[in-house]
Amino acid sequence: IMVGDGMFFLKNKKRNKENRAFFLFLAPSLLGVVIFVVLPFLDVFKRSFTTAVTGQFRGIENYKIIFTNQAFHLAVKNTLYFTAVCIPLLVITGFLIALPLSRLKSAGTIKSLYLFPLAMPVATIVMVWKMLFYKQGIFNLALTSLGEWTGLWGEIHTDYLGTGAAFWVLVCSYIWKNTGYTIVLWLAGILGIPTEILDAARVDGAGNFQRVWYVVLPNLKGSLYTIVILSFLNSFKIYREAYLVAGSYPHQSIYLLQHLFNNWFVNLEFDKMAAAAICTGGFLFVVIILLQRVWDKNEV
Repeated sequence: IMVGDGMFFLKNKKRNKENRAFFLFLAPSLLGVVIFVVLPFLDVFKRSFTTAVTGQFRGIENYKIIFTNQAFHLAVKNTLYFTAVCIPLLVITGFLIALPLSRLKSAGTIKSLYLFPLAMPVATIVMVWKMLFYKQGIFNLALTSLGEWTGLWGEIHTDYLGTGAAFWVLVCSYIWKNTGYTIVLWLAGILGIPTEILDAARVDGAGNFQRVWYVVLPNLKGSLYTIVILSFLNSFKIYREAYLVAGSYPHQSIYLLQHLFNNWFVNLEFDKMAAAAICTGGFLFVVIILLQRVWDKNEV
């Protein structure tokens, strides 16, 4: 009995030592999250119930104001629409590029090239889009030359950044910039599928499409979840491009939540900004939790 108790004591001591090492390892990160994320968020939560200047408590009045604000309605609608359009396009585009790349021996070198847009400064990207899509831009010049050559139309001076087409310019910018990391994540998932499974499916007579549909895709659920979450969060960070292209008050089709936050910040309307930030953060949290539940349900 004493030997058994001794062994139990040693195992318990070892486990406690491992737990201490684990918590010591995580302590700096946890401390950073508490100081730079949790505490500021709690401060914003408190400010959402007070006035901006005097700090006087006003209950849910700030929330009533933002939910009756037309600019807030427009920004929410545009942001959700942008997200709903971009995420499927990004996920499908990345997969369609990653699938043939996975069969190449030089896939590692090629996928590095797709990460190049992430390294490009935002100001440089915006300059390129302006050169392409403003009234006297490259795109209009090319269309004008084509029209003159075919005789079907004359000069074209469409201001794509000042019309509803600005939304699709922003979509293209988002897809172009974020496709690279999506391809890398898809490739990691595809290359992680055991070749034995694919070989067995081929021996059983499965064609290319059948192997992709019944073997590859079911084994990429983890990659899909990661890509959707990252794409969803990144779709709320497109503000820099939209702001540099069209300023604080762009065409209404690309007036996003970030524009609204910036305008409230400039006008020192911190109370409304805090309430809107809490609503946005709560929405993002709920969506991520729902995606996690759907993922866990599919795993079972």
